[in-house]
Amino acid sequence: MRALSIASTGMEAQQLSIEVIANNLANISTVGFKKGAWDFQDLMYETLKVPGTNTSTGVVPVGMQLGTGVVPVSVYRTFRQGDFQQTGNPLDMAIQGDGFFQVSLPDGSTAYTRAGSFKLDNQGHIVTVDGYEMLPGLTIPQTATKVSISTDGVVSVTTAGSSTATKIGTIELARFTNPAGLESLGQNLFRESMASGSVITGTAGLQGFGLIQQGALESSNVNIAEEMVNMIVAQRAYEINTKAIQVSDQILQYANNLRQ
Repeated sequence: MRALSIASTGMEAQQLSIEVIANNLANISTVGFKKGAWDFQDLMYETLKVPGTNTSTGVVPVGMQLGTGVVPVSVYRTFRQGDFQQTGNPLDMAIQGDGFFQVSLPDGSTAYTRAGSFKLDNQGHIVTVDGYEMLPGLTIPQTATKVSISTDGVVSVTTAGSSTATKIGTIELARFTNPAGLESLGQNLFRESMASGSVITGTAGLQGFGLIQQGALESSNVNIAEEMVNMIVAQRAYEINTKAIQVSDQILQYANNLRQ
């Protein structure tokens, strides 16, 4: 009874769908979060009659091939732009368009994020909420009374006793040929992988990079209505696969009863 194993693969696939949807909904308020999506593929087919086979009466037009189920092949992030929320915090930044902020991890490697909720540490360095320093490193003087960040990433400060802004550095953005191939690390961070391609760095607003908006944060790109519809579809698909197993079991019972 092939239907038993086929339906079980369908149940496993829909269970994965629900898990991805649950994670999306759990992160609906996470700054810079990118929703997960999935791809399925049908499994190999059992060929009982090859299409195009020559017979005594001619050529078989369609043949007979029976599928063996479904398998999940990928769960990936979709990098659709999220809505902006204005915060007024001078160290909050959102990228309008393509690009990632760069941060330094404790092991010396570089991670990438769309969550621009930056803070100052006790030495004046611009860091993430977990204390990872932004790259290239920028230090805000203790005497600074105002921090200005232009759309192309130029950071300027106005110090006490001065009315003129002084440039202290430039925020450099990073992008990838295939951002969906980035490795998710948690903490709103991603890491370069063989699938993502090598990192490309540059200035905001140039060479395909987005613009930086100061005093704003990018919201999660999860759409509640989409996720609820996907959840209903996955629930119904899971339910109908369990029904296929029940029907297959009943057929086996009928066949077994014929022997009695």
